[in-house]
Amino acid sequence: MVDNLFAGPRPTEGEEAFDTLLAASFAQGDRVRLERIVSNGVRFGEWYDQAWDEWVMVACGEAVLEWGDGTTVGLVAGDYLRIEARRRHRVVRTSADCVWLAFHLGGGE
Repeated sequence: MVDNLFAGPRPTEGEEAFDTLLAASFAQGDRVRLERIVSNGVRFGEWYDQAWDEWVMVACGEAVLEWGDGTTVGLVAGDYLRIEARRRHRVVRTSADCVWLAFHLGGGE
């Protein structure tokens, strides 16, 4: 079966939808998870302080992340970055058409 990263219903304005595309556990107990996040005009999302590293990429649209120290980083389609474990962050805003890929390294449900 072939799926499409950009297909499917969009969340209501100001909301996000999370879909796990792939998840695996390894003998050592390590976990990885690939997630698709569809954001529709999000403003000042919740703060995250995860126990695992995360790699994120904006596949479509634009987004701004804020770090715990108040600095921000803007992302456009094709931009990606690694968020280290325990680095406090949140989404400040996204465009209405923002689609992310998030690869969680080592934890999280």
